[in-house]
Amino acid sequence: MFRTLAVSFIMMSASVAFAENKPALSPEQVQRIDRYVTAEMARQRIPGLALGIYKNGDAVLTKGYGLANIELNVPMTADSVLQSGSVGKSFTATAVMMLVEQGKIHLEDSITQYFPEAPDSWKPIKVANLLSHTSGIAAYDTPELQKAGMPFDLRSDFSEAEMVGKIVKLPLDFNADEGWSYENTNFVLLGIMIHRVSGHHYSAFLHDNIFSPLGMKSSRIISDTDIIPNRVAGYEMIGGTLRNQEWVSPTFNSTADGTIYFTVSDIEYWDRALSSEKLLQKDTLQKMWTPYPYGGKTADEGYGFGWEIHFVNGHKVIEHDGAWQGFTTSYSRYIDDKLTVVVLTNLDSDHSNPAAVVRAVAGIIEPKLELAPRKAITDDKEKFSQNVWKEFQTLMQSGDSQKLFNGEGASVVDIADLRKSLPDNWAESVPELITRTREGDRTRSVYKIGKDNDKRLLEVVSNTEDKVVGLSVNADPDNR
Repeated sequence: MFRTLAVSFIMMSASVAFAENKPALSPEQVQRIDRYVTAEMARQRIPGLALGIYKNGDAVLTKGYGLANIELNVPMTADSVLQSGSVGKSFTATAVMMLVEQGKIHLEDSITQYFPEAPDSWKPIKVANLLSHTSGIAAYDTPELQKAGMPFDLRSDFSEAEMVGKIVKLPLDFNADEGWSYENTNFVLLGIMIHRVSGHHYSAFLHDNIFSPLGMKSSRIISDTDIIPNRVAGYEMIGGTLRNQEWVSPTFNSTADGTIYFTVSDIEYWDRALSSEKLLQKDTLQKMWTPYPYGGKTADEGYGFGWEIHFVNGHKVIEHDGAWQGFTTSYSRYIDDKLTVVVLTNLDSDHSNPAAVVRAVAGIIEPKLELAPRKAITDDKEKFSQNVWKEFQTLMQSGDSQKLFNGEGASVVDIADLRKSLPDNWAESVPELITRTREGDRTRSVYKIGKDNDKRLLEVVSNTEDKVVGLSVNADPDNR
C-alpha cells in the first residue's frame, strides 16, 4: 500500500530548478535520471529527495523529487533545506585547515595544547589524528552511552566544557597513528577546538568564513526554534510506517560532526570553492584529499581530512556520506571528470541509500563511471544459504523471528519493516550470493533477491556456528 502511495506523490510533486540552460546534460540524460530517481525512491520508500549535479563548479541540474513535508504536502525543491549528516565534516575540516593556514593551529600539535584537561594518554594524539579518525579515542555516540541518564543522554543539554569533561573519560581503542576507526568523537573535539582557537563558536566561524563569503544563504547550523524557510521534515521508518524524526537536545544538533542545514542550490557555491583556491590553497586541499597513513602504511584509497578517497573504474572520487535524524546524504566529487553529484534525502539511513543513487546518476552522465552489475559468486556454504532462504520465507509468513534469529547476541528484527522493504513477487526469485566477507567471528553474506530491475539486497550476518544474528533488506545499486 505504501509503495503505491509513494509512487503517486513522487510523480505529482517533482519540482525542478535548472541552471541557466547549461548544455552539460542532454534531454535524454535528464529523462533517464528522472526515471531512475523516481523508481529508486519508490523502491527505497524515500519521501523526498534533492539532487544536485555540478560540472566544473557550476550547477547543471538541481532538482527536487517527492515531498519535503508529508503532513503539509510540500514538494521538495532545489531550495529545500535538509540536514547534512556527516557530510558536514568536510566543512569542519575546511574550517580547521583555514586556521592551519593562518598559523593558529598546527597539524602536528598534540591536542592536549587545546584540551589541557585531557589525560596524559592523549599527549601523542595530534590534530591530524582527529581530522583523519586515527586518534584512537572511543565513540561517544553509542546507544548505551546516549540512553537517558547516561553520560551523553541525547535529551540533555551540555556546555562545551561539560562535553569535553565527559569525552576525556572515554577509553582509547588504540594508540594514535596505529589504527583507523571512524568516530564522531574526533569531529566534536575539532568543533570545540575551533571555538577555543578562534573565539567563535564553530557555527559562527562557518557562517563568517565559509557560508557568507560564498553566498550560501540557506546554510547554517541546525536549530529547532529558529524560523527557517523551506525547512524539510526528516522521517524514520518504524515497523514499515513513517514517523517524524526523534527530538534531541540543542547540544547534539550543534556539534561539528555533522549538524548543518544546506540546499543543493547552496552546494553549487561550495563545490565551486572546492574547485578553486577561494577558501584554501591548492596544496592544503590536496593534503585533505590524500589518504592519511596509519599503522606504518600508506594507501591510494582511504580517509583524508574530512573526506573519503576512492576510485571508481580508475577515476578518482572524493566523497562523504552522512546520516542524522531522519536524513541521509551522499556527496561525490569525481575529480578526473570535473563532475560532482549530490543526493540528499529525508529518510533514515536504515532505509535509504543515497550513495547508490549518486553512483547510478554519475554513470548516466559519464558512461566511464557506470559500475558493472555485480554477478553471482560461487557459494562455499550452499546448504547454509538454502536453509537461510527457506527460514526467511517462513519468517516473512509467520512473523516469528525466533525461527531464524537463534544465534547468541542476535539483533532485534522488525518483521513488518522487512516485509515492506521487499520487492514484489520476491519469493518467486532465487537468491544469488554476490559477496561473503568474514570479520572476526561474524560472516556477512549478501544475496540479490527479486526480479530484474526490481531487486533488493538481503544481508545475513551469522556467527561461527552458522546461526543468524543479523538480517536486513537494502537497496540494490544495480537497479538502474
